[in-house]
Amino acid sequence: MTTPGFPVDAADEALLAQVRPRDWVNPSPAPRYHLVVVGAGTGGLVTAAIAAGLGARVALVERHLMGGDCLNVGCVPSKALLAAARAWHDARHATAYGGPAGQGEGDFAAVMRRLRALRAQLAPADAAARFQRELGVDVFLGTGRFMGPGTLAVTSELDAGGETRLRFRRAVIATGARAALPPIPGLAAAGARTNETIFDLTVLPRRLVVLGAGPIGCELAQAFARFGSAVTVLERGPRVLPRDDADAAALVQAALERDGVRFRFGASVEAVEREAAGDGAPGGARVVRGRDVRGVFALACDELLVATGRAANVEGLGLDAAGIAHTTAGVTVDDRLRTTNRRVYAVGDVASRWRFTHAADAMARLVVANALFFGRGRASRLVVPWCTYTSPEVAHVGLTAEAAAAAGVAIDTITVPFEHLDRAVLEAPGGRAEAAAEGFCRVHLARRRDRIVGATLVGAHAGETIAEVTLAMTRGLGLGALGATIHPYPTRAEALRKAADAWRRTRLTPTARRVLDLFWRLFR
Repeated sequence: MTTPGFPVDAADEALLAQVRPRDWVNPSPAPRYHLVVVGAGTGGLVTAAIAAGLGARVALVERHLMGGDCLNVGCVPSKALLAAARAWHDARHATAYGGPAGQGEGDFAAVMRRLRALRAQLAPADAAARFQRELGVDVFLGTGRFMGPGTLAVTSELDAGGETRLRFRRAVIATGARAALPPIPGLAAAGARTNETIFDLTVLPRRLVVLGAGPIGCELAQAFARFGSAVTVLERGPRVLPRDDADAAALVQAALERDGVRFRFGASVEAVEREAAGDGAPGGARVVRGRDVRGVFALACDELLVATGRAANVEGLGLDAAGIAHTTAGVTVDDRLRTTNRRVYAVGDVASRWRFTHAADAMARLVVANALFFGRGRASRLVVPWCTYTSPEVAHVGLTAEAAAAAGVAIDTITVPFEHLDRAVLEAPGGRAEAAAEGFCRVHLARRRDRIVGATLVGAHAGETIAEVTLAMTRGLGLGALGATIHPYPTRAEALRKAADAWRRTRLTPTARRVLDLFWRLFR
């Protein structure tokens, strides 16, 4: 078996032995399953594990790699890459803390070897053998296709193209999404990379062009710039991270520019060409042609990364045969994650606008109760945070100020700049307050109420701190409750206590001040 998108060294062989074993034998199917899960990414794995743990007969079908995008081409390899890039950056800037200056070009190939080794190290949690032998799930490696409202056929190369029929009481579609290439002439032929192939690199590109300034584009642009690539980001819109707080996005852009990333906004790519290598064969530099507000441009690069969007995996599933409505955006579900076929549900990227691993996990936990136990959980009640792992990190939950205005939600906003946060000042280069100020905590409250409707944090470890706000929103706790919680000193989470203090000061109205003045006069 060959697996496109992997260099297949010893680490990748170890990975594939877990997530797509060459000697795998699909089990004999049960007469009928309580639950058939299609797709073994995060949503499918969590769904299958929980249902089997509760005693249900469960079948799990995966056509490619167990673990899905997150393990193989998403969160796991990307965060290994970002950690290495951060270490390189810190080594070069250690002199700001009185340390020795890092020297030399570094070893990018070693970075990628470490990435592949760590990916293989984490793979056993998602392994086919673990799910079948330890968790009691029947794992079928092959392509699943609905044959009717209650039957799924699995075609597998492991069975010489044979077909296995799985009958089910309930099914969950968890086929996820994939990187989508925009319809730009020459883009595919030029060998453009996506998150599915960028981690195959073993040689650092001297010049890298990134299409898209969303989370993936920003994270990888900064990482490669820190490794030493000359990086240019082309973004159709006016700024980076369009879904995030505008002030937060501006701080991220400034940080990336300091690391050497160049941006072209309002950019429209019209064509990509592949220059000939020295022998006349394709394989030379790519040339990206387009225009932006400054006019026409032609950018030569050694690698081209596309980070402009994702497409739901709905093709070839036989959805029409099962009476399951779908669009190019994904499978259509109601608030309880049920499709138009009452027996079939869907979770994760294939059925949600929240295309995050943790969102798929949360939906999986919801869908088991709804599909098998007549649960009434609603996806709209999930409070879903997200984080972009640039330096500084940007973490958000709930509404931004722009989203609140668009929805007609009146808010009060409290912002705590990190220049007032001791931990941030202590960790800034030379203890400079202006460097620490490149971050903030911003909390949006319902107007004149202690009800959190959204929050943004920008700075180191913002993704860790946002969980405290998410818990508060999930459990109906206000900013006052966060402020009444004792936070260790010095920590970045103290920003939430400072935000609560600032909110309390806003409640000291002129009338309240007059009452207090009278109180103190009486008790002199």
